[in-house]
Order: sequence, then C-alpha cells, then structure tokens
Amino acid sequence: MKKFSTFAALAIVSLAWGMDVVATGGSSGGTLPWEIRQEALYLSGLLSIALMSLAMFLSTRPAWLETPLGGMDRVYRTHKWAGILAVSFAVVHWLVEEIVGDILKAMVGREGRIPKEQFTGFLEVMRDLAKDMGEWAFYLVLAMLVITLWKRFPYKTWRVVHQAMPVLYLMLALHAAMLAPTDYWTQPVGILIALLGVAGIYGALYSLVGRIGRARRASGTVTAIEQPSPDVLAVKCQLDNNWRGHRPGQFAFISFDEKEGAHPFTIASADRGDRSISFQIKALGDYTRTLGKRLKVGHAVKVEGPYGRFDMARQDSSAQQIWIAGGIGVTPFLAWLDSLQQTPSQVSADLHYCTRDRTNDPFVARLEASCAALPGIRLHIHGAQQGEALSAADVADTLNGSRRLEIWFCGPQGLAEKLKQELGRIGQGRFSFHQEAFEMR
Repeated sequence: MKKFSTFAALAIVSLAWGMDVVATGGSSGGTLPWEIRQEALYLSGLLSIALMSLAMFLSTRPAWLETPLGGMDRVYRTHKWAGILAVSFAVVHWLVEEIVGDILKAMVGREGRIPKEQFTGFLEVMRDLAKDMGEWAFYLVLAMLVITLWKRFPYKTWRVVHQAMPVLYLMLALHAAMLAPTDYWTQPVGILIALLGVAGIYGALYSLVGRIGRARRASGTVTAIEQPSPDVLAVKCQLDNNWRGHRPGQFAFISFDEKEGAHPFTIASADRGDRSISFQIKALGDYTRTLGKRLKVGHAVKVEGPYGRFDMARQDSSAQQIWIAGGIGVTPFLAWLDSLQQTPSQVSADLHYCTRDRTNDPFVARLEASCAALPGIRLHIHGAQQGEALSAADVADTLNGSRRLEIWFCGPQGLAEKLKQELGRIGQGRFSFHQEAFEMR
C-alpha cells in the first residue's frame, strides 16, 4: 500500500504536468534541447514538492489513514519513502538546473535558451528570495537524508535535527510556488500544487506548534520494572484518564525522557479497563541498553496512542491461522494470548516462536504457560542454536488441507521475506501475510 500511495502521487502529478504541456504547448521560445531541459526542470520540481508535501502531512500521524494504508507503521513507511523520493527528485532538479544547463551551453550554445519570465517590484524580490531559500533548503534536506539513512547516527541527535524539517519544507514550498510558471495557475496543475501545499503547510505548522499526537497523549507513572533477561526490560505503567484503552497487538509511543523523545513499543498486555499497560523492551540501541539503569518505580511517563492494525479482531475466521513471532516480535502475541485468557473463545492457531536460544529465552516459559491454558493455540518453539530455525516447510507441516492460509508475522524483515518466498515456491500461494514493521527512521 505504501508503494501504491507513493506511485499514485507520482502518477497524478505527472498527469497534471502532461495536461499543462498539451494545453499550453510547454516551454517555448527556445530550441528543442532547451525546451526539454526546461520541462524536465519543472517536472522534477513538481514531483519533489508533491512527495515532500505528502511526507510532511503524514508526519502528523493521521490515525484515520491507518485503515486505508494498513496501520500506522505503513503510514510511517510511506512517509519515509515519500521523503527519500522527494529528495531524490530534488537532486534531479538540481542536476538539470546546474549540470544539464552547462552541458547544453557547451553543446548547442546559449542562443536557444528559454526566455525567462520578467517580473518587477515586490514580486521580483520575492522570486529572488525564494530561489536562494530553495537552494539552501535543498542542501540542508540532502544532508538530513544522509543522516537519516546512516543508521549508526545517534537517534537522539537525529531527532533534534529532524525537527528542522518543517521549516525547511516551508522554504521549499515558497520556492516552488514563486518559481512555478505563471500559466500553471490557470491549469489543473496549479490547483494540485495549491492543494498539496495546503496539506504540507498544515503538517509543517502542526509540527512546529507541537500538536502531533497531543490528542492521543496520556500521562502516568512506572509501577513495576523487571529484567527477565540481560537484554530485555519489562516495564509496567499506570496511566491517567486520558488513556482510551487499546486492542491487543497495538503499539504506543512512549516517552520516559523529554530530551530523548518518544519511541514506539508494542503493548505486551491485554486491556483490562484499569489503564494499566506493560511493555517488553529489548536492548537494541544506546537508548534501550541503558534504560534499565535510569528507570525507577514512580518514574513519570507519557504515552501516545494506541496505534496499529495488528489486531486479532481483523482475522478471517474461515482461514487457517499461522502466527509467527521472531525475537522481541513476540510482544503483540503476548497481548493476544493475554486477551484470549481474559475472554475465552474458539480461536485456533499455530504459534511459531523463533528465538536464538530456547533454553535461555525469557519468553518461552510464559508462552508455554499461556498456550497450555488455551487448547486452540498450538505452540512451536524454534531455537536457532538448537538447530530448529523456522522454515516454510515447518509452516507447511501444520497446514490443514485446502483451507486458505492467513499468516500474522512480527519479527525481522529478513525472516519475513524468506518465508514469503519459500511459501510461494512450495505451492502455498493462497495466503495473506500481515506484518507490522515499524521504523522511526
């Protein structure tokens, strides 16, 4: 869905640009190479600002988009890739402006260049300002993209740097609006630019005033801390009346430190109506590795959510259920099992849990106890060190006849891709694959 939404934006913008070219004849007054260069300049700029506007709007975490896009994790992935492609088209835009222009000057001369639109007074001043602001914003956004893709760059620092993006977007939006050809404003492409600009400016201002997620934010305190293993921290929190409750499998943004900001963690407990929630936090980075040393019972916490569509209620009761958890990806399934114990049902599923070492894994005993109380849930433990790594053949062994297969997966992306490919090869093509893969950057 993320690919569909991004490609749809690209297609709509390209269509609007094409309609303008057909209606107005495109750039004129110069030779063909210069006309092609000018339209390439316009198209790359349009695609860049369109995708950047989409990314800026999605950064507001619009919960109403979870259903069409498939969850907040998909919203954020669309946000991420829209941003990457936006900067990529901005690079193309810069190359066409700076490099292609110089090449054409050397090859065909300046005489065939497209005449510039003439402006005077305040409008001329604003266009010059917009051009300079756009160029500087481009360099800064490009640097920000490099930092974002450099996974070893500290998250805390990246978050602070990323907060400058709304300002940079506003600079680029001014650049796009002021330097767009005047004929655009009498064509559908002008309406599109305006609509995208409104959405992007809304997102930028919404972010700058600190409104993102505020309506879904609750305060509370840490009520219990456990260390079931050296690299896993179990945290239980009691929240205030602003917490709306959650469905098993959803996640929330948790802030234990205002300077650090919020991080997404899956809620590992069912909703009992008492506004108490728990998390299983794996040490995967600098922040999570030191969290246990800094947290104390009574520590203040802010929780924003819930979000996500990894929801047991969305399961197809007519399909055979296969649940697959890899490492800390077991947390939504812990919430599912907890919920089933609170409200017994006829749910039937095979739960495959993949771990590095089954003998020392902190979740194995808990899973075994939970599944022992739920006859419909068949537990399969796969310890890599014990030579029991999960394969598609293991999944196929648990299949029941010709029933359609529905797989719910939470774990490493590499394992997900491997299983989907292998299941396709062994002829189990009739399956749906539900996955939650949340990345902040």
